[in-house]
Amino acid sequence: MPASVRGLTKSFGARPVLDGVDLDISDGEIHALLGPNGSGKSTLIRCLSGATRPDNGTIAIGETEHREFTPREAIAAGTAVIYQSFSLVPTLTVAENVFLGDEQVNGFRIDHAVQIAEAQRLLEQFGRSIRVDLPVGRLSAGDRQLVEIAKALHRRPKLLILDEPTAALGEQEAEQLGAHLLRLRNDGLAILYVTHLLGEVFAIADRVTVLRDGLVVLVDEVAKLTPAVVIDAISPASGQRVEAHTREAGTSDASVALELREVIVDGVGPVSLSLHHREILVVFGLLGSGRTELLEGIYGARHIGSGSVVVGGRGFKAASPSAALRAGIALVAGDRIRQSIFDKMSTLDNMLLPHFGRLSRWFTRQVRTERSIFRETAKDLRLRPDRPDVRAWTLSGGNQQKLAVGRWLSALEHIDVLLMDEPTQGIDVGARRDLYELVRRLAHEDGKSILITSSDPEETLSLADRVLVLRRGRIVAELAPTALSEQRILSIAHGAESIPEANAGPAAASVPTQ
Repeated sequence: MPASVRGLTKSFGARPVLDGVDLDISDGEIHALLGPNGSGKSTLIRCLSGATRPDNGTIAIGETEHREFTPREAIAAGTAVIYQSFSLVPTLTVAENVFLGDEQVNGFRIDHAVQIAEAQRLLEQFGRSIRVDLPVGRLSAGDRQLVEIAKALHRRPKLLILDEPTAALGEQEAEQLGAHLLRLRNDGLAILYVTHLLGEVFAIADRVTVLRDGLVVLVDEVAKLTPAVVIDAISPASGQRVEAHTREAGTSDASVALELREVIVDGVGPVSLSLHHREILVVFGLLGSGRTELLEGIYGARHIGSGSVVVGGRGFKAASPSAALRAGIALVAGDRIRQSIFDKMSTLDNMLLPHFGRLSRWFTRQVRTERSIFRETAKDLRLRPDRPDVRAWTLSGGNQQKLAVGRWLSALEHIDVLLMDEPTQGIDVGARRDLYELVRRLAHEDGKSILITSSDPEETLSLADRVLVLRRGRIVAELAPTALSEQRILSIAHGAESIPEANAGPAAASVPTQ
């Protein structure tokens, strides 16, 4: 047994995060770890990696038992962790990244020839032709993930831990990664696979453990389980997967809130689209389709090379994010860690940061007003914990995402168009349901216009009043959710379903809905 956890406990203040957790991972096994946000998954990984010291319990790697260890001791014991955010240096070569911190030396000089040969050997097992002399920054996200794994395998670990490894990958890259992990499992490696995607669990995992509120609530072989059983363990309140909503007739306005006319931004486009008032428009696209560039162009975070943007019937130049905000456009960015959340700041400061000038009087912050707005917004979001003084880094991924949405929810009277890039990436079923309900209310009850980009077909069907499919920077289909299935969305996005030529235009093609 390469890894065994017994009675692991960890509390932050009075809040227990791990409460007597037991976990066994065998040789030649992919063990999936699931749980809602705040369940303790991240804390458990940090304990296994040596980044966090548990309060009680033991961790055994191989035959050696530990009560705690440092990150260096965890590596020496045989643990390798690959986090959701890549730890690679973009300007260094693939070989240099694989050996970063463990350089091979000959005398007083780094032996680059040895490093190149070993890096090539490690990567060849994945069946990918990756040049090890290239800077990592020039690789695709999928190839960077393989470099991360090669970097971990170089140290010959007994236990490989992957934290949401497909969060930044497209569907095809995720499937390829799964095939690579199955080969590593067949070679006898023990793998702990942390994910929120049930499809991945049933495709590659042998066993699954579900954490909730710091407790183990389910352990079983995947072959003996159904998705419904696992989802019920993750989120009993939800009980079942989020289903596509049925839009009430007559709730959409004919007037256009936002229009793009032949817009080109960073090589994406030309794109033409219209977003109506009280509408949720989802632009579905796989990794590399240009979905993020499109939203950031509208928001002024990227330069629009050509074309025009019309907001509320008037021409709008997206010169900067501040100009977009003045025009009533806000963006919930896709990378909440790097673009949305200030982890050292409090939840209140994160939520109200863009609004302090508006809320202040005589250059003085109005603490009572700020706390009142925070409490009301946190209640609407079902934010946990809902205290204004909690540091943002202590929140789970789902609650951090709610905080990012709350930044604009707290200023609704000033926002007409809300842009959301992959709003539920990396968060669990329960948190998704909360955000879905909030988005529908914002559009259909509060009258906001919402443009969402997503690579999740289930999410698309759950939210969209109308769907645009983006492929290689071009809109290739416009469909109603009633004419869609998850399989059809993916088929169109991958180019497997041909679009009738009669319906194809220069910037978009319309697929018949019957």
